[in-house]
Amino acid sequence: MQVTIDKYSGFCWGVVRTLEIAEQELGDSETLYSLGEIIHNPMEIKRMEGKGLHTVTQDELENLKGARVLIRAHGEPPSTYRKAQELGITIIDATCPVVTKVQERIRKFYLDGYQVVIFGKKTHAEVVGLVGQTNGEAVVLRSVDEIDNVKLDRKTVLFSQTTMDKPTFYKIKEELQKRVKDLVVGSFEDEALEFHAKDTICGQVSGRDKKLREFARSQDILVFVAGRHSSNGKVLFDIAREENPKTYFIEDVSELEADWFRGVQNVGISGATSTPQWLMERVKTAIEHQFAEPQVAV
Repeated sequence: MQVTIDKYSGFCWGVVRTLEIAEQELGDSETLYSLGEIIHNPMEIKRMEGKGLHTVTQDELENLKGARVLIRAHGEPPSTYRKAQELGITIIDATCPVVTKVQERIRKFYLDGYQVVIFGKKTHAEVVGLVGQTNGEAVVLRSVDEIDNVKLDRKTVLFSQTTMDKPTFYKIKEELQKRVKDLVVGSFEDEALEFHAKDTICGQVSGRDKKLREFARSQDILVFVAGRHSSNGKVLFDIAREENPKTYFIEDVSELEADWFRGVQNVGISGATSTPQWLMERVKTAIEHQFAEPQVAV
């Protein structure tokens, strides 16, 4: 059995940057809190907890006067920064620069009087931060079916959560173009941040689409490793399964099933932008040791 890890899988640079900032701050031997889970992967969260990182909620900020609190890659709304300042909390801002750019663009359009429409998941941490740039007034859409929530007689700008899928984004854009006379697609060109000129979906997420499809097709089965709460993980898993129906989702090695590997020669392993390399390596080792059929000498 040949077990191969997808070389294009694993952490995006925004996640790497956030974790590096957290580990550097923890190296100062002071207590550090993360506002929300630092990453949507329970195994990596556990590793960081072992280094001294404590996860807290918004409601718990009141008890952290004078503490150091990390803002994770997803970002936060302006209200969080105001609250931290009132409480004397030191903010360690590890917001992904891509997300920061989207926040800045949304704020500019909102102040210019535009109705802001965001393609994304309303309760996702990144979207909460984006909506916060509009004083809570942005319209969040998950699909074309929700376009009726948009006021068609206002000048409107369309943005996207950075980890959503491009095909649905363009369907929403096309439908809005039919209905809204004054529509702008929020965008900016910055090759260093790997943005596309016509959307605000992170290039490191959308760029994996083609490579993942190719990788999934080349394997007998594919084991996709990600946290179940990872938005990006869900998108990439669905892409892989479109190309290879024998694609299986797991969070950790304990979820591997022997039936998947019977008679299989080529096994692929891939993961989300929040999946650590060490975890995919652990899955690879487990498959090779537990499920590879022994070679019989002739």
